[in-house]
Amino acid sequence: MIIETYTPVDFVYREAIAEAIAERRKGRIFYFDNENHLESADGMIEKLEENKQGWWIELDTKHRIKLHRVITLFGKPGPAYDEYDAYSIRCGECSGAD
Repeated sequence: MIIETYTPVDFVYREAIAEAIAERRKGRIFYFDNENHLESADGMIEKLEENKQGWWIELDTKHRIKLHRVITLFGKPGPAYDEYDAYSIRCGECSGAD
């Protein structure tokens, strides 16, 4: 089990979410789930809310996503993009003999 700490989200991302809600934009969101697996969800963002665990977005499909775990939002980098980018270009672990 992965224990995750909350990472604050820059205002620029919350502002982008507010714009997407106002424009009723639909699309695909890539994000890390609770187990750090890459996931995606399609839909329109209906809500942006904050609680003790951080900021969340809710889609019209009632799918809820932690904002600080969003990799891309409708094709644009999200708060977790740098983490994903570093992960995707990292060399694989060597399993050869020393």
